[in-house]
Amino acid sequence: MPESWKEDFGRKKRNRENAVPHAPESHAAPGESGQPGESAIPPAMTNWAGNITFNAARTHAPSSEERLREIVAGSRSVRVLGSGHSFNTLADTHGDLVSVAGLPKTVDIDEKARTVTVGAGLRFAEFTGAVHRAGLALHNLGSLPHISVAGACATGTHGSGSGNGNLASAVRALELVTAYGGTLTLTRDDEDFAGAVVALGAAGVVTRMTLDLVPAYDIRQWVYEGLPYERLLERFDEVLSAAYSVSLFTTWRTGRIDQVWLKQRTGDGHQDPAPDTWLGAALADGPRHPVPGMDAGTCTVQGGVQGPWHERLPHFRPEFTPSNGDELQSEYFVAREDGPAAFDALTAIGGRIAPALQIGEIRTVAADGLWLSPAYGRDSVAFHFTWHPDMAAVAPVLDAIEEALAPFAARPHWGKVFTMGPERVRGLYERYTDFEALIARLDPRGVFRNELIGRYFSER
Repeated sequence: MPESWKEDFGRKKRNRENAVPHAPESHAAPGESGQPGESAIPPAMTNWAGNITFNAARTHAPSSEERLREIVAGSRSVRVLGSGHSFNTLADTHGDLVSVAGLPKTVDIDEKARTVTVGAGLRFAEFTGAVHRAGLALHNLGSLPHISVAGACATGTHGSGSGNGNLASAVRALELVTAYGGTLTLTRDDEDFAGAVVALGAAGVVTRMTLDLVPAYDIRQWVYEGLPYERLLERFDEVLSAAYSVSLFTTWRTGRIDQVWLKQRTGDGHQDPAPDTWLGAALADGPRHPVPGMDAGTCTVQGGVQGPWHERLPHFRPEFTPSNGDELQSEYFVAREDGPAAFDALTAIGGRIAPALQIGEIRTVAADGLWLSPAYGRDSVAFHFTWHPDMAAVAPVLDAIEEALAPFAARPHWGKVFTMGPERVRGLYERYTDFEALIARLDPRGVFRNELIGRYFSER
């Protein structure tokens, strides 16, 4: 891992009072022209995990798109901060750091078209209830309802399910503020659309997104414990297709999957009640948290209690701090057919993984056509790692994981920590050079580039 990246990932300024980053304060420096809801002198700001302290010279939380366009047009360097749930320097800048959380909180549901148009800074928990009350639903949700819709889509964040694409696959249209302060609307019919959805903030500032919806549905959630590794390898596809959404949690220590979370859509013909044992795993006798020792009260309702999709698909409830908080995260995606072999390769180095790990998770994601999506062009298995917050200990383990997964062309999650260099990442994406050309055309003056974007994507 390059020394500069170790320093970036290792920077710590802990703030565990809230589950969100420090927000820009509403004040301006003496002699500067302040705007309501903005800060000309930034407070100390960190990401949610506290491992990144942002270097922004100025922070802004504009309350109107007009003001946002002025900021972008007048800046040499702009990066956008969503909910702060990235674990690397993707959102960092030495220029202007802009939060879109203050923009109008649009929630426009079109029941006939089955779409919802939302303000980009909205967190999923802020609008999914309204969608459900309209008799509609998103096809998928991530583990955390606390994340912003634009940030999640921009990095290819996902939930789980063999037939479920990532969150960005629901995007039908998006509106951007471009490098010179203009606006651009892209829809699925546009040639640039597939490159601009998972764009890492490099194509412009997303202000609104239109998402596809499906009819509302209910989910019930069961947890099983102690699935033997050998049984998983024998019946890998069966296990990961056993419910609408499936998550496997393992510490990589015991030779068993510690917990299997089955999120069953009601009406899909599952056995009722759930059997006491399943493939050698035992039905949990009470609520469980994925991370050993953590309070299960922060998790969504288990035990087969039926509830609406937006209250069951996430792992964590919106009113509580998600996951552990004091952590780092990594994730790698391989083709679905390579899942068992990749699992076997990781099991072989489980002794190296376990000491740095809080919990690992295995999920599936359906293929999509978004150029930089980790699931681009292939149904995928995602191997997720929630680490202890010690980058010095985690970095060599990431090297070992990336070496073990190299035969499977594993793609890293853009918003989490990884060590592989740009040449290797470039070879993992068929449309990589097309994306470089796209952002060069949309951002000819490089206003949305930062050190991470510059490292991984050449200027055209």
